[in-house]
Amino acid sequence: MKIALTIAGSDSSGGAGIQADIKTISAHGVYAMSVITAITAQNTQGVFAVQDIDPEIIARQIEVLFEDIRIDAIKIGMVSKTESIKAIASTLDRYGYQRIVLDPVMVSKSGYKLLLPEAEQALVELLIPRAQVITPNIPEAETLLNGSINTIEQMKEAAASLYELGPQYVLLKGGHFQGEAAVDILYDGNNFERYQKKRIKTKNTHGTGCTLSSAIAANIAKGLSVTEAVAKAKDYITGAIEHSLNIGKGIGPTHHFYEFYSK
Repeated sequence: MKIALTIAGSDSSGGAGIQADIKTISAHGVYAMSVITAITAQNTQGVFAVQDIDPEIIARQIEVLFEDIRIDAIKIGMVSKTESIKAIASTLDRYGYQRIVLDPVMVSKSGYKLLLPEAEQALVELLIPRAQVITPNIPEAETLLNGSINTIEQMKEAAASLYELGPQYVLLKGGHFQGEAAVDILYDGNNFERYQKKRIKTKNTHGTGCTLSSAIAANIAKGLSVTEAVAKAKDYITGAIEHSLNIGKGIGPTHHFYEFYSK
């Protein structure tokens, strides 16, 4: 069986973070392991508190897995402070690991800062260059580039600029745009790939970024190329949103196991 590791924060409501990652990876028939970077108190209405895990424990979680188990792909999500980023980067360097999908989680849908402002530079310098794929959304890309993105052409320009930070691929997600289609742009330094699906009209989109990046990592673990992994992940997240769960009083989660439940 193929094996994927997620390095991310815990979401107590189960819709995003480690919980969404494990569900997504499992739904793809890949064995899921986890390294927890932070514990959040959150529900469908927002994030209310965060407690970071000691960086030494984060590093040790990674070490013991590499010492014992083959890892076919890694997804990195919420890492909120500089010390944690340094611990992850230095530990992965020791193993020369490169099959990394980085979701630069910065702000929750409710506006809670999940990446401290002082840690943004560490993310740019230490994790983005180590990634095979980064998966920022429009607001995250605007923060990283200190600019605005309002059109598909500007998405391409932003993807090219983000590529200069060092990843092998940039997947810029256009879900924050309005319109009938949800368009994502993948750039590999030479070519742009456009992934387009009909936009699903629902408020229940909690954890979509976590889910998409984990789906990409799971597909890479299974041996797919990055372009194939993104295409299949785009299909998967569209279905998960289409079958999203209307639970809680706020923004409900996507349905990670919709294919199994339909059977």
